[in-house]
Amino acid sequence: MSHPDLLIGSDTKDDAAVYKISDDTALIFTVDFFPPIVDDPYTFGEIAASNALSDIYAMGGKPILALNIVGFPIDLPKEILTSILKGGANNIQEAGAIISGGHTVDDAEPKYGLAILGIVKPGEQISNANAKDGDLLVLTKPLGTGIITTAAKQSALDDLETLNLATSHMKALNQNASLSMVSAGANACTDITGFGLLGHLKSMMEASNTTATIEVNKIPVIQGVWDLIKKKILPGGTFRNLDSISSTVDWDTHVKEDEKLLLSDAQTSGGLLISISEKNLPLLLEEMKKRDCPDPIVIGKVSNKENNNSPLIIVHS
Repeated sequence: MSHPDLLIGSDTKDDAAVYKISDDTALIFTVDFFPPIVDDPYTFGEIAASNALSDIYAMGGKPILALNIVGFPIDLPKEILTSILKGGANNIQEAGAIISGGHTVDDAEPKYGLAILGIVKPGEQISNANAKDGDLLVLTKPLGTGIITTAAKQSALDDLETLNLATSHMKALNQNASLSMVSAGANACTDITGFGLLGHLKSMMEASNTTATIEVNKIPVIQGVWDLIKKKILPGGTFRNLDSISSTVDWDTHVKEDEKLLLSDAQTSGGLLISISEKNLPLLLEEMKKRDCPDPIVIGKVSNKENNNSPLIIVHS
């Protein structure tokens, strides 16, 4: 649907909708919810909130208001739901936003998430559709959360530190990375969630009509993930992601199947994937260091498509 005030809609597969309400303010609106991926209810609430907030941050916006969305079995102890909501409220408060209510339905299994409203100045929103020739691609969190949480569900984790690291990354807000990329003048951004790194990168390249070349050996990975892949402990969504993007990717002959699966791993509350000019990269790194962000990693580069048959993504080993 087109409208003169709808600055970003669904046509670019962006992270959220952006609607202009005045010359100074545009609203960013998003929604996300899912079943528990960790056992602790409070932690689940924190992760779900960070995941939903990430869409606002990917657009360069500031979250201001949130509504809880809950599916919950009527026969489960209400203390579990209370803990989930407290976890979500904690991270929404950390983001400087307000939870003003929500809606709950009886459901066969718990589900939690939020609808979140953010603001940005019209023209300053960051879309996934503006990656430019020569841009560098910067990733702000390591991959592997889908694989690790699947292993935890299967009681297949030998090292709890691996789960603790994944949980820490998922709980962490992308707020400071977002503020940093806005200050540094990023051209495009998306957050890495359920479609995996390659799925979200594909959407960015499609929307921008460009090609990305990435280096597998530069991809940050949570410790323990390679061992789990070798044991074939993988979420079903990872295989579906790989199937859906394979026709648009040019794989280096040396790229291994395990590496393809990692790049397709369905993430929860993953990092930002930022497309920024080489000239502005030092400023981005400086801004992120100033805000105590974990070290971002340059994983690849954007180029113009040679022709309509050019791949959207080229993966080197």
